[in-house]
Formats: sequence, C-alpha cells, structure tokens
Amino acid sequence: MCTYQTEKISLNASAKVHGSWTTVTDATVYVDHPVHFPAGHALMIDVMNPANGPAARVALELSAPSARELAAAIVRALDNAPSGLLAPPSTSDVR
Repeated sequence: MCTYQTEKISLNASAKVHGSWTTVTDATVYVDHPVHFPAGHALMIDVMNPANGPAARVALELSAPSARELAAAIVRALDNAPSGLLAPPSTSDVR
C-alpha cells in the first residue's frame, strides 16, 4: 500500500450523485494507485458526505498534468469572476 500525504478538508458544497443532488461536507485529496484510471499512480479526489454513507461519493482519478490544469482553472475562474458575484465566505466556510 502506498503511503502518501493525504489532505482532508471540509466543504460547503453540493454534488450530483446517482442522478440526484446531495450536500457534500468533506473532500480527501491524495496520490495512490487508481482503481479505474489506466496509470500506475494518480491524484485522487474523493468528495462525500459521510452521513449519507459510502455510496454518496464522487471520486476523481486524475493524471498529474490534468490535476494541475484543473487546479489552475479553478483559480482562474475564481480570480476572473466579476467583483461581488461570489458571496463572501460565511462563518461555516471558515475552517
């Protein structure tokens, strides 16, 4: 078993799981052997709400270049949003 740094964060978000929307509260990001992605190792992102059980999970397995581009695209989208469009973080967003 690979032992790599695992990052766990709290979320204030929603995700579509099995055709319906659900609240997600947690994310785990780590590097490991993928289950489906055809590579020896991948960046994994698991988004879930543990209160909804293990089936209420969205999982991504990304190549390193794809993961870096996704991270950069997220930052660009946030940085380029019109001023005031995104609400300031609520106290529940501060972790």
